[in-house]
Amino acid sequence: MKHLKLKNLLMALVAITALMSCHKDKNDVAPTPTAGIFVLNQGKFGGNNGTLTYYNYADKATTADIYASANGAGLGDTPNDLKVYGSKMYVVVNVSNVVDVIDPKTAKLIKQISFDKKQPRSVAFYKNNAFVTSYDGTVSVIDTATFAITKSITVGRNPEQLVVSNNKLYVANSGGLGATPDNTVSVIDLTSLTVTKTVNVILNPVAISADAYGHVYVISNGDYNTIMPGISIIDNTTDATTSQNTVDVGYGSPFVVNGDFAYYLSGTGKVVVYNTKIQVISSANFITDGTTFKAAYGLNVYSKTGEVFVSDAKDYKSVGTVTAFDKSGKTEYTVTTGITPSNIVFLN
Repeated sequence: MKHLKLKNLLMALVAITALMSCHKDKNDVAPTPTAGIFVLNQGKFGGNNGTLTYYNYADKATTADIYASANGAGLGDTPNDLKVYGSKMYVVVNVSNVVDVIDPKTAKLIKQISFDKKQPRSVAFYKNNAFVTSYDGTVSVIDTATFAITKSITVGRNPEQLVVSNNKLYVANSGGLGATPDNTVSVIDLTSLTVTKTVNVILNPVAISADAYGHVYVISNGDYNTIMPGISIIDNTTDATTSQNTVDVGYGSPFVVNGDFAYYLSGTGKVVVYNTKIQVISSANFITDGTTFKAAYGLNVYSKTGEVFVSDAKDYKSVGTVTAFDKSGKTEYTVTTGITPSNIVFLN
């Protein structure tokens, strides 16, 4: 009898161990992304704790850091930009000086491109090339087939975001690391890959976007003292600035164009809606259900549904959130992310 009880006890222990092992494996193995959103979390500057959160539409499950789960290592220090182009996803990791090329269907690293001491910031695409700005005052041209850096183009000081419009690349030169910020946008011809013009805008340009009507929008932070933040508009035919207006715009807010409307964050955390067709603000706040944020930081719009996604960095040192709003401005759901959630991209 004692032998039978001991045998049963051993069998129970084996079963429990097996169950525990299965549970552990389930948590350690990254899920296979299908349809959902990726959120890039910058972490703390210098903390080497950037992460990539994934939220699955189907089962409403959140993977806190799908990159680490898939690759067994973290993203690095202060990832600054995230974009999907074709079948690949690009992560620009500023302080770690790399650009990671990832398979969005598995979250596994395909290639890591070194930007030794250049401090890469943002990425944009045109045909077979990826263009990456770096704080050393250059735009690197990357062949998207081989991942080789084929050219370096000198632009202004400390370039930030960049956008393609009318077969040209517009680069916002912030000069943000110097005593005096820059106030220019470099225009690069995408055939010759040379700078053809430098356009003056409001001081400290950081975010840039374009619409279907020939307008390039540049959000500037000003000098944080006497020159206020604002938006400059460049004509993509003449490459001349057509207007410069002081507006209530949040620090580093993106300017997201979706059809005839664009969205940006105000200094008070509201989502401002701008009509690109008639060039007027159509709504001082897209959000209609009273939702507020402690530190609205990132923004994107899902074009198929008109949903607007806003990230809240909270206190910039603990986990943040991303909230989805339907096309009427009402909350649908909120996802817990990593520290300082910024860029939001969609996987269909």
